[in-house]
Amino acid sequence: MRLTGTPVLEVALLQVRPGQTAAFEAAFGQARALITSQPGHLRHEVQRCLEDDHRYVLLVWWATLEDHTVAFRQSAAYQEWRALLHHFYDPFPTVEHFVPVPGLAG
Repeated sequence: MRLTGTPVLEVALLQVRPGQTAAFEAAFGQARALITSQPGHLRHEVQRCLEDDHRYVLLVWWATLEDHTVAFRQSAAYQEWRALLHHFYDPFPTVEHFVPVPGLAG
């Protein structure tokens, strides 16, 4: 689903295994180029939780939902992404997609 001119925000809650945060951050530094090179990638952020330093949120703005769910997830870059990052998570992340609600932005 795409609203004309409205980017889609991917939100992934990442729980990194205890003792693995430094390795995760280093691996994400490598993986960053894999996502930024994808068609439809607009920008992304990774933020660490203040209350639990093993919890992160990954925010990725895509031009369309399909840029993430089809183009990226079916690419060779995604296979590299998985190999670099997925073994750090327990449990596996919840990933959802959002669009702004008209009139409610600040």
